[in-house]
Amino acid sequence: MAENRVSLHDRLIRMLIEMKLVTEDAVAKVLEEQKEKGGKLTDLLVSMGLVSKKDISVALCREYGCPAIDLGRFKIIPEVIGLIPKKIAKQYSIVPVSKIGSILTVAMTDPLDILAIDDLKAASGCEICPVLAQEKDIANAIAEHYDGVTHDSIEAMVDDIGKHDADINVIEDAKGGEFNNAELLRLTQDAPVVKITNLILSDSVRLRSSDCLIEPLEDQVRVRYRVDGMLVEGKKLPFKMQFPIVSRLKVMADLNIAERRLPQDGRFKLKIQNHEVDFRISILPTSKGEKVALRVLDKSQAMLSLDTLGFEQKPLADLKAMSEHPHGMILVCGPTGCGKTTTLYSVLKYIDTPDVNIVTVEDPVEYQLPGINQVTARPDIGLSFASALRSILRQDPDIIMVGEIRDFETVDIAIKAALTGHLVLSTLHTTTASGSMVRLMNMGVEPFLIASSILMVAAQRLVRRVCPNCKEPHQVDPAVIERIGLKKGAVVYRGKGCKACQNTGYRGRVGLIETLVLTPAVRDLILDRRDEHIITETARKEGMETLRMSAIKKVIEGTTSIEEVLRVTDGEQDVPVR
Repeated sequence: MAENRVSLHDRLIRMLIEMKLVTEDAVAKVLEEQKEKGGKLTDLLVSMGLVSKKDISVALCREYGCPAIDLGRFKIIPEVIGLIPKKIAKQYSIVPVSKIGSILTVAMTDPLDILAIDDLKAASGCEICPVLAQEKDIANAIAEHYDGVTHDSIEAMVDDIGKHDADINVIEDAKGGEFNNAELLRLTQDAPVVKITNLILSDSVRLRSSDCLIEPLEDQVRVRYRVDGMLVEGKKLPFKMQFPIVSRLKVMADLNIAERRLPQDGRFKLKIQNHEVDFRISILPTSKGEKVALRVLDKSQAMLSLDTLGFEQKPLADLKAMSEHPHGMILVCGPTGCGKTTTLYSVLKYIDTPDVNIVTVEDPVEYQLPGINQVTARPDIGLSFASALRSILRQDPDIIMVGEIRDFETVDIAIKAALTGHLVLSTLHTTTASGSMVRLMNMGVEPFLIASSILMVAAQRLVRRVCPNCKEPHQVDPAVIERIGLKKGAVVYRGKGCKACQNTGYRGRVGLIETLVLTPAVRDLILDRRDEHIITETARKEGMETLRMSAIKKVIEGTTSIEEVLRVTDGEQDVPVR
């Protein structure tokens, strides 16, 4: 088999040279790199920028004499998936695509692998028609169709549960309707309940959601996922499943399963699709039952690097420059879920060195950062942001991060820390950078303290990326083009909708940011208690790029759509600088 793989590589190299995509000298360098560092030849060719994945596909198609397929645009039905066992699909890196008569079309990375084709023929009882597909696409398809969750499987489980109602009925004591703890524990270990709960959790990871909501309605349970900032409805379950699922989640988070009258919060960790995922759980009693909100903290999706957040060049330079100051305060503001904490984590990672002492206080700690001391605030036992901050200041810190400024006591201590030689990072719930100045004054902070302690305020939002798989040019009403300040004839894009993006036209998100650096002119306005719009206008004259301006650049680049710009950014920022 090793000799066969080498010969395939040799034929691929020959084909790429014949197609004049690479030179023999370039190939020699790649082979030398492969000897030193290892890795696949095709991956090295792409990573070194010599060829594209499309070039390799074309060359392989010519060499193998078979067509290529884009699995991201192909819908595979469960009946076809069921023809090939999961073990064989993973062993040979294949996925069945379609079946016509007795012929089964199978996507493969190596259509000449005779052993794989023989095993597939024996397993399925069909003649095998191999087609070429990218290895990454096949891995994603296997994860989706074999490891992932389909609504059909949930439906099948619900149907199965319907046949065994006695196994999941809630049992109450005669004493005032209180639940027997032994019966509750037995209920949470029931196989169908465990499987459906696990399916909901793995679905939340597969869909790349940030939150999962399990909500009791009149006669059913609704499951929704927040994907790229928008709620997507999942499968509705019978109402009788509400209590068993909530109880199962309570057991996983080590909460009180018998308590249904009071809110509860907790967290748990699972290993899903070969990586660890943290779940924060919040349970809220409602008139129809307990509502569950799960925050999904998938570390594999976290981008803790300033350069990968998608910020424009100038605000990114401002953020890096201000974070290198020895003391002062940097605030990041915006609504819940706009990526403020991720930005602060990225700043900490950027400035973290062995010679500085960094301490954070958060509610709760979302991601564990190596080498950084992180404290979880516990207001229920008296460990508030303010009290934790007082203790942190006695720990000889150089850099302090406060998860959120919520009251005057916290901001007062934070500002004093910034004035006494510490770099303080925190977040504030305001909509614009200049609005933070007014918010701090309303909280009781004196203008001279704001002007002398704060280095910069950044306002942040997240917009959805246009799906690269189904991206296409889009004609927009000229009035809209003119309204947001695009040039006439500008080409804008939108996603048509495909399997990769769940037919939404968007996949992933990118950050927008405006950075208000406190220049002497801005400090004077703060000392004079001037209005927000005057501070904004002055900052724009000095070069500040607003959220709307940042979003428009993303439209011109083809990263996002006009609809996203109008949805996320403030229309008042259309007003030109006088």
